[in-house]
Amino acid sequence: MENVIIVGTGCAGLTAAIYTARANLTPLVLEGRMPGGQLTTTTAVENFPGFPDGIDGPELIQRMHQQAEKFGARFRYGVVGEFCPGTPHRVKVDGEWVETQALIIASGASPRYIGLEGESLLIGHGLTSCATCDGAFYRDVPVCVVGGGDSACEEAGFLTRFASKVYLIHRRDTLRASKIMAGRALANPKIQPVWNSLVTAYRTDDAGEVCGVSLRDTKTGAESELGVKCVFVAIGHDPNTPGFRGILDTDEAGYLIQKSGTETNIPGVFAAGDVADHVYRQAITAAGQGCEAAIDAERWLSSRE
Repeated sequence: MENVIIVGTGCAGLTAAIYTARANLTPLVLEGRMPGGQLTTTTAVENFPGFPDGIDGPELIQRMHQQAEKFGARFRYGVVGEFCPGTPHRVKVDGEWVETQALIIASGASPRYIGLEGESLLIGHGLTSCATCDGAFYRDVPVCVVGGGDSACEEAGFLTRFASKVYLIHRRDTLRASKIMAGRALANPKIQPVWNSLVTAYRTDDAGEVCGVSLRDTKTGAESELGVKCVFVAIGHDPNTPGFRGILDTDEAGYLIQKSGTETNIPGVFAAGDVADHVYRQAITAAGQGCEAAIDAERWLSSRE
């Protein structure tokens, strides 16, 4: 019987691990298919407090991991396949049922990418899904945003603060974003829409960094190339909640719904970070929610003694 099981080892999960370990709850932390979460694909993080010169994403995760271990957190590689709420709660980890009094779900969300060959190798090398995280690295150079929704328009607008030009690549001839977001993007002189276009390949330089994209016109089939220093993909995220859907309340996109603080609709089950947050999706906000979930879980356990 575990006191607390934490699902996920991104900023939310590791912060929850630090707090629950310091509370002598000896949490069991489950590392899924992508230990460390999205930060492990980020080469530099400049907006996490306490690192004025920035820090590599993998190093930040490693430090948090070591800090949690120092206070007694235990780590296990495994993916949650099923969840059975009750007293105690039960999760099936790689075919084995494990029991716990409290459960913190911090499994994050996975950004959608285009699905091109070799794409995963370019993430952090001129390919990203977060303008807030990486936009400042591309000052006075052309970049592109792939997408046509509110997120794409918002990312494009944010990037105009840094880039010399922002190409907004969309497969149709009109944006599917809300009227106000679309109007704002199209009115910005630094944003140039590239209509009826699909990205078919990434171009790289001798250093392996993105230097452009190949495009195909969806109406004529014509091929072209566009020189950019970074591709920002804004076609959505998928919350990592397959093992919990149908049991825990989610919104229409599958994100877990927090009822009171970080608690879900089932007492003793808490959600933190990007698995419940489709608005901010930052390392620091995920860490903050991990702290909240840990405190909520500790107080919930104390109330049952």
